[in-house]
Amino acid sequence: MTTFAKRVERLPRLGVGLSGEFEIADKGIDVCRMKERHPELIHFYEYGGDLERGLDDGVRRWAAAGAPVTYHFLDINLEERLDLDQRWLTQTKKLANEINASWLCGDAGRWHFGQRERGHGMLMPPILCRESALETAESIVQIETETGMFCLPENPPSVIYLGDLHILDYFALVAERADCGLLLDCAHLAIFQQTRGLPPLAALDNYPLDRVVEMHVAGGAYADIDGYAYIEDNHSPEPLPATWEILEYAVPRAKNLKAIVFECERNAPEETLEVFTRLNSIFPVEIALKEEAAR
Repeated sequence: MTTFAKRVERLPRLGVGLSGEFEIADKGIDVCRMKERHPELIHFYEYGGDLERGLDDGVRRWAAAGAPVTYHFLDINLEERLDLDQRWLTQTKKLANEINASWLCGDAGRWHFGQRERGHGMLMPPILCRESALETAESIVQIETETGMFCLPENPPSVIYLGDLHILDYFALVAERADCGLLLDCAHLAIFQQTRGLPPLAALDNYPLDRVVEMHVAGGAYADIDGYAYIEDNHSPEPLPATWEILEYAVPRAKNLKAIVFECERNAPEETLEVFTRLNSIFPVEIALKEEAAR
């Protein structure tokens, strides 16, 4: 099998994108309209999908226009190898191919408890131990083998994490075993560091940033319940300072970075423009494309 270093060269540089999921335009940002109004800010769309709901009209219109898209799954437990049944593999590949997705990605935790259905939906992190990391790696290898697509595991959010590994060490082990790329969610990492009482950049010096293909940024809010302080992953329009610190440290060190997603789909478009502008200044797609063409 071709190594990650060789395969990642074939991936397109997508730039800065907007996240969304099924029929999100009814409750938040319509990506096609946003692109029409601000073509310099939005370069691709990351669609969050599951087998039960499938694709919506918004992502179909986006893909029909030939615009770049990625498929973010919301319904598979990567940590649970038995969850990877043939139906999920076949149908997920079909949905991703319908919109010509550049790659697959998703939080490497548990999206459901028991039977896979919307009524059991949740998002919990994996157990941060070696055994879990190895099983997640096996799942990724199977997905990539059977779909022929990159599968980027994402560090998920939580208010409590179980296990003795730092979450970055967990995903470093996953990437090493699966020889895969990674999705670094900077907002989720800020949440993890808060729960462990660590500074925002802790453990990043041993994390394989050269395997990061995609990054996420999202707004959050500090909260407190009965004296327990945590960060709520609320996807508000303004990322926390710790999120920006992680992003600005990681971007220049992530030599295979192809995409940054701003997860802000439930906000008013005008509330997001400042962050999109800042992200484009940090990760300018036009300059990078010219450099790649010259090489």
